[in-house]
Amino acid sequence: MDQLKLTALDTADLDVISAHMQDAVIRVGDIKFLPAEQRFAIVANRFDWEHAESTGNGQYRRRRTGLHFNKVRGAQAQNIRQDDGERVISLLSVAFEGADDPSGAVTLTFSGGGSIKLDVECIEAQMSDLGPVWQTENRPDHAEAGDA
Repeated sequence: MDQLKLTALDTADLDVISAHMQDAVIRVGDIKFLPAEQRFAIVANRFDWEHAESTGNGQYRRRRTGLHFNKVRGAQAQNIRQDDGERVISLLSVAFEGADDPSGAVTLTFSGGGSIKLDVECIEAQMSDLGPVWQTENRPDHAEAGDA
């Protein structure tokens, strides 16, 4: 099976993970911050961009994927209703902004204006496909209104 397993220890690595996680859909209930473990984790349904680009046959798929960050000192959500665990949000990007090297903030940006900001000691992230893969008819569309 062609499962991805990626590790990020710097911004270039994190950019690769961000590209693979772009347009992942996530149930709010599948987002967890574990302060005692200094870990932030997400289980998502990731759109398989690599497969879509390599086959070019209009057959798209999603796969179950885990993403976690270690050495997380704090997590702050903005414009995400945390009381609705069934609500589905779409991840747009994952980015790092440095502070006192190597610490800084990892920001996960979601469609609809939501974001989660992680205060991290350093970049230490891992993305792993978990196994299940399924076909989907829809390819995420990034055309803005008026780009028709």
